[in-house]
Amino acid sequence: MTIDTRRTPITRRTLLKTSLATTALVGAGPAIIGRAQAADNSVIVNTWGGIYTAAQDEGYFKPFTKATGIEVKTATPVSFAKLKAQVQSGNYEWDVTSTGPIDYVAGMKQGLVEPLDWTVIDRSKITPSAIGVSGIQSQALATTLVYQKKKFPNGGPQSWADFWDVKKFPGARGLCTDEVYSNIGFALLADGVPKDKLYPLDLDRGFKKLDQIKPHIKVWWSQGSQSEQLMRDGEVDMMSMWNGRSQALVDAGVPVEIVWNEAQTYFSYWYVAKGSPRAKNAMKFIEFAAQGQGQAIFGSKMFYGPSNPKAFEFLTKADAEKMPTSPEHSKISFTPDNEWLGENLDRIKERWNQWIAA
Repeated sequence: MTIDTRRTPITRRTLLKTSLATTALVGAGPAIIGRAQAADNSVIVNTWGGIYTAAQDEGYFKPFTKATGIEVKTATPVSFAKLKAQVQSGNYEWDVTSTGPIDYVAGMKQGLVEPLDWTVIDRSKITPSAIGVSGIQSQALATTLVYQKKKFPNGGPQSWADFWDVKKFPGARGLCTDEVYSNIGFALLADGVPKDKLYPLDLDRGFKKLDQIKPHIKVWWSQGSQSEQLMRDGEVDMMSMWNGRSQALVDAGVPVEIVWNEAQTYFSYWYVAKGSPRAKNAMKFIEFAAQGQGQAIFGSKMFYGPSNPKAFEFLTKADAEKMPTSPEHSKISFTPDNEWLGENLDRIKERWNQWIAA
């Protein structure tokens, strides 16, 4: 998989699976650092490379160095396996990373994450809702329903119940095969479960509802670039889609409609590798990256929603309307229960794999 082109965000699949291998744009790849080695006046950030790192450089890295004098270096790729390996070995290639909620929760449960150091981080500077057990929210991404305007000139599906309604809204459909818990959540919404009652997921009910739509799914897609191409080519009439990918189509003039109602929004988290020799500098960086202005700069380049509401003071109205965490979108979307998923995701995936193969 490759890094997206300008103003097209890195795929969520890579964010969750941490399988991307690219070269960092900012700073040289660091040498491995032993736990006992004294920390210098720098911090090494684990990042995705490409335009993602370039956006971080503008929003976070350069301003942080200017404000604190702490040099920011980068290391790629983002990798949960690397987090585990370096904590266990005591040899560190990086200090701080940002991943999706599942890896973040798994890291905490496995003792791989440094607790937040409130002697370094000024809690008053952090949005309370962004504070996790051992991390701070970095950005928000969303999966939305998207449809072809040409197929539905008088208005297309406006909810997941509409997506399931093949009589009222006929046409080819697509869902992401890797977004297992997302698809179950969409199925439950289609079956009448309120957004605030989705978790814990009723798996029996969800899979029963999925049975109804399965024959109508033309494509089970797996990559962001694939989802874009499906909509560009008109191969599907409606599908689930990551907001950055769908927004890129809209901005390119492709006649598709993004439906924010019942979108699933989730947050990535900044956190520090357990035992990092530069933990204090990493904590300072997390505090800085949680501020509104930097998040606005980063978000305006990547379409990812800020976790700090103050960021919207620095965003244009046009850019704000593209964000998953805009006030308007937040009211009609939902977020998964990361703690519950951390405990149950393995068995959900096992059941999904059996179901999709049947």
